[in-house]
Amino acid sequence: MASRLVEQLGAQNVAGATASALAGRIRALILDGRLTVGERLPSERSLALELHRSRSTMTRAYGLLEADGYVTRRHGGSTTVALPHDYISPANTADEDAIDLSIASMDSTPGLYDATVRSLPRLAAMRGTSGYSLRGLPELRDAVARRFTERGAPTTADEIIITSGALNAVNLVLATIGRRGAQVLVEQPTFPHALEALHRHGYRMLPTPVDADGWDVAHLNETLLSSRPHLAYLIPDFHNPTGATLPDAERGVLAATARSAGTHIIVDETTAELDIDRGWRPLPMAAHGPHVITVGSMSKIAWGGLRLGWIRADRSLISRLITTRPSFELGTALLEQCIAVELLADMPALTSHVRERLRSGRAAVAAGLRELPGIRMPVTPGGLSAWVDLGAPVSTMLSLAAREHGLLLPPGPRFSTGGVLERRVRIPITLPPDRTAVAMERLRLAWDEVRAGDGELRGQIPHAAVI
Repeated sequence: MASRLVEQLGAQNVAGATASALAGRIRALILDGRLTVGERLPSERSLALELHRSRSTMTRAYGLLEADGYVTRRHGGSTTVALPHDYISPANTADEDAIDLSIASMDSTPGLYDATVRSLPRLAAMRGTSGYSLRGLPELRDAVARRFTERGAPTTADEIIITSGALNAVNLVLATIGRRGAQVLVEQPTFPHALEALHRHGYRMLPTPVDADGWDVAHLNETLLSSRPHLAYLIPDFHNPTGATLPDAERGVLAATARSAGTHIIVDETTAELDIDRGWRPLPMAAHGPHVITVGSMSKIAWGGLRLGWIRADRSLISRLITTRPSFELGTALLEQCIAVELLADMPALTSHVRERLRSGRAAVAAGLRELPGIRMPVTPGGLSAWVDLGAPVSTMLSLAAREHGLLLPPGPRFSTGGVLERRVRIPITLPPDRTAVAMERLRLAWDEVRAGDGELRGQIPHAAVI
């Protein structure tokens, strides 16, 4: 069985790589979060056997990482992931000129301030209560249920629980019905933090391919029937990161197959309302059966700082979720819930703003990529990002080069289960056009360097770079 390091590297990506290039790829895994600080790495001997390389090459690679502070080594003992003492992460850097493309999210909707003001009397009226809200405010659950019903999945408030964001919702579902050691079907690529949550709950991944052109539905259904995984985690609407949408007919077949396999489907609808010009609207997966568990969020349609989400499920599961929840959380903040009630009361205005912002962001990305020879941007009818084809397996090299120019760009393998997708890179379409133009110019500089084949660039990134 391959070590997690080799799974993340992808043995095919480092075949024949020098020690310097191998160290560079391991640094990339550390810097974009695929390897975590304190995680134990394979011994030099074990890594050499897994990669069919000499032990001296592995010793040299680990030595380079240690010299730059990216691993710590004990003589005759273990090698663990670290960060340089003077490393400044992008999230904490004071360099306002750095551009972070690892986060695909817009700034707040213009209506957020007014909605906050309108929400205050509602909040004030609850001062005499305990303030804890395990299930969520009745009026907010009504609003979320009404939106499901409007989209074609009849829903009542007792089928909804309000959470502190969609990822919080996923973790609550896993804490309630998770089965350590079981299999979960996941799309490849998919949302990295969901993969991390599934891994933390002990699941074994079964990847199924999806691209900007859509899903390999035959593979997806065959995997469900042959492996009968306990869970399937899917993003059928404006899939993150590809932007694809699963057609209605295929949703029905998938739901029926999952039901036959005894598989619970967790549907992530965080991106479901991010339509630019798709031209049609599918039924929610929730319309296809009670075994479908849907999670959603206000973060992409209103603001990432509004940490509010929900779960739609059958009543029996909602009861179990409420029973589990106090073990790690006593409810969702009331102010956020009051604001969300106001925002959801005017969904047309909310979605109209999102559509215009995404349209201008998409145009800015397309304009910038036209200046990069060999790169192809697929049709992107909505969603958070463009799943760009680089034409060659150089995604990690481009990510390393981009850091040199103050651009944090996760490589394609960040969205996979095993070091694949080196031809791809996710570029958010969520930034303002002027900021996107600057990002695309930095990307052009990095792309020129990668195309020039600078050997030093492929294997090294500056020690403790501020990005």
